[in-house]
Parts: sequence; structure tokens; C-alpha cells
Amino acid sequence: MNGGDPHRSCGSMYFQPRWNQSSTLDPSPSTPLQVRTAIYAGSFDPITRGHEDLIRRSLEFVDRLIVAVATNSSKQPLFTVEERVALIQAATADEPRVDVKSFGGLLVDFAAREHANLLIRGLRAVSDFEYEYQMALMNRHLSPKLETVYMVPSLDTTYISASLVREIARYGGNLTSLVHPAVADALRAKNAAR
Repeated sequence: MNGGDPHRSCGSMYFQPRWNQSSTLDPSPSTPLQVRTAIYAGSFDPITRGHEDLIRRSLEFVDRLIVAVATNSSKQPLFTVEERVALIQAATADEPRVDVKSFGGLLVDFAAREHANLLIRGLRAVSDFEYEYQMALMNRHLSPKLETVYMVPSLDTTYISASLVREIARYGGNLTSLVHPAVADALRAKNAAR
């Protein structure tokens, strides 16, 4: 028993009991289970070991993670949306709790469609915080029940960014510790085609 807590933890899910009229617990099979779903959104052009680190670490406190590839980014991407989705799927193929989807429009609307109540955001540097803070406040204004969790990268991935990875790939640098092998192959193919 969890100190009599009616929302006691039950594995990685939450048991939400129903109370009958005599105020006793009714643990019938129809009792709903709440799946904790989070969204990690970005351009992922391409996915890096830093992104993978945050994906795997966030699975320690959510049941399902949607990696959401933005289609309406103001950036000029190297990879198409479909290519980025495929590369993320390759990098996370060993984790069944990760879904990879693309989305356009407002992130809060996508979160509502996916029944997600948590956004995962990575902060590599203090300079990221002001923009991320403003976005979190606007998301909360648009969807008050949508929370944002900030995660800092592991020490060995702090220096990795997608823009640096693209630059290193452009000049034929070693990508082994920076991206998944499928991503490294895709970067080499892209640069060879230029």
C-alpha cells in the first residue's frame, strides 16, 4: 500500500480507483489507466546523439514519448520532413515507447490531438533559456494544462548541435560520436550529391 494514497503507483502507470457509494475502493477492470505522454518537438535536422540522450532519459518519467518533427520551421532544412522522421525512427528503433510524427501548426494543438500533457525541451546553454521561457509561457497561455519540462544534456553531449554536425559533415569530418550510423550515412550521401 502506498500510505493509503488513492492514486498509488502501479508499475509505470497510475491506478486511478473509483469509489462506490459506500466509500470503498472499487478496483474493477474498467478502471482507466492514465498513460503519461510527452512530446519532444524540434526540427531534428538531423537527429544527434544529444537528441537521443534526451529521448532516452525522458523515458525514465513518461510512458510514451512522441518525437515531433516540425514541418513549418522557418529554417531551411538539409533533410526533408520524411527523411528526418525516418532517421529518428532508425536512431530510436530499439525503443517501442517512442513514436515519431511530423506536425504543422501550433504545438499545443498537436499535443491536444495526441493527448499529451507534457513538453520536453532541451537546454544546452543559458542563452537558450530566454526563448524557451517565453515559449513555455505562451504555450501555458494557450493550453493551461500543458506543462514544460526542461532537461540539460549529459556532459558528453553538451557540445553537440545539429548545425555543428551539418558543418562537420560538409567537410568530411568524423561523425562517429555525434550521430547514429544511419544519420552519418545519410549526411555523407547528402553531401556527395551536392
